Amino acid sequence: MARRSCIGNPESLRSALVELLNDFENHLKSSSLRQQVRELIPANHLLRDLGSSLLRDETAKAARDRILRYLLKYVGVVIDGEELMVIGGISEYARRIRELRVEHGWKVITGYTVKDMKDDEENGFGEELDAMKPDDYLLLSDEQDRDAAYRWNVANEIRKEKDLSVRDKILKFFRSNVGKEVSGEELRYVADNRSEWARRTRELRTEYGWPIMTQNTGMPDLPVSMYVLVEDRQAPEHDRVIKDAVRREVYMRDGHTCQDCGWNHDLWNPSDPRHLEAHHMKHHADGGENTVENLTTLCNICHDKRHSKGEKD
Repeated sequence: MARRSCIGNPESLRSALVELLNDFENHLKSSSLRQQVRELIPANHLLRDLGSSLLRDETAKAARDRILRYLLKYVGVVIDGEELMVIGGISEYARRIRELRVEHGWKVITGYTVKDMKDDEENGFGEELDAMKPDDYLLLSDEQDRDAAYRWNVANEIRKEKDLSVRDKILKFFRSNVGKEVSGEELRYVADNRSEWARRTRELRTEYGWPIMTQNTGMPDLPVSMYVLVEDRQAPEHDRVIKDAVRREVYMRDGHTCQDCGWNHDLWNPSDPRHLEAHHMKHHADGGENTVENLTTLCNICHDKRHSKGEKD
């Protein structure tokens, strides 16, 4: 059975480690290979104990608790996996991260997920996130997502369905969580950890017209790697060919605000779950182009009103 790290006084542990390493000099000169290895075992234990003791928090006795405490000290900061190995005192820190995410609702994203998203986005996420390595981690918020365990159970059931494509699995997961934030980690899991999940999600928005919002496509207050299917309906076919980059520029120009009624995401509430859409000023049917100059920002309610008055898009 693997030895668990022991919490102690960091200075005492450091002194003991230095003493052991100083004594090891003689073993390097005269001992056999096996004896040298065996002499390093206590040093390895002390090093793990020292890393586990750096938090100086006696309540964080389990590796998972220490990892969480460490992440909470650096919310929004990219953390190298090896840091978590040191503070947790274990090599299986990735498993503990998954438990924190799946069972306890902590929004931790990995470099794998950010890379998948970055490969499919025209714009990056900023220098620090763009530089994330696969084994890097980022805690997005210091608040737990209480619904996460339920969503992960749903994701697990959908993931097992053999007759669905990756895109269909992702859509089914979104439609099971309309109006709720879901993470890239969840979508990646639904897609059986295939890197194509980000591309399939984009296709659902841009080619199939599902109103899936991200930080860059209509909901600027969303954290990186979070998605929301704001309504369980598809956009008209002519709106599906507007490129994300164009749509994003239109929303930014208009301050992410409906140009008819002034609605924006600060006014969102569950009883009025509207969202923003791009509307053609010179109507699409009359040859209007999908350009920034020919598009304006409307909430879906005002967009529908325009059409109900007989406007073509």
